[in-house]
Amino acid sequence: MDPMSIETWIVALGNFGFPIVLTIYLLVRFEKKIEFLTEAINSLKDAVRK
Repeated sequence: MDPMSIETWIVALGNFGFPIVLTIYLLVRFEKKIEFLTEAINSLKDAVRK
């Protein structure tokens, strides 16, 4: 590998690495909140049925 391509990879990682990590973090957080909302909706559905 020539040094120019290594620099290119480092720049690409710097430009795209943070947004990818941030996206994964937010998706994990939203997944937990969606699970909580699903449980809340199911318990409300059960309460309405009673």
